[in-house]
Amino acid sequence: MKLAVTFKEEQIFQHFGHTEQFKIYEIENQKVVKSQIISTNGSGHGALATFLKDQGVDTLICGGIGGGAKAALTQAGIKLYGGVSGLADEQVQAFLQGTLKYNPEVTCSHHDNHGDSHNCESHEHHTCGHTCGE
Repeated sequence: MKLAVTFKEEQIFQHFGHTEQFKIYEIENQKVVKSQIISTNGSGHGALATFLKDQGVDTLICGGIGGGAKAALTQAGIKLYGGVSGLADEQVQAFLQGTLKYNPEVTCSHHDNHGDSHNCESHEHHTCGHTCGE
């Protein structure tokens, strides 16, 4: 299994479409055997699903994520665990132990509760392929 987390400063980054790095973990027998941090090279939203698939990722842990990106991940065959925050390594261990707390209904929740105060409708460099707050 290859598991990726949206990553910034050891934490799970809270906006999938703006993540600049993923930490990718290779899992064997419920243990991390290798991990690496990779740059997205500026890919955004739907392109990130293809980027992850090209890396061989089959599972993603992230914070907030929009509906369009969720659909792209599903289409790429990547299982999503959204609405997660905290230290990336700790959350991966929780996942492996079956105790990860996540929100299967997460949709753009970071706009309201994680200090990322940009507004989808007015952010000049951001085109949302989803409706915030669904």
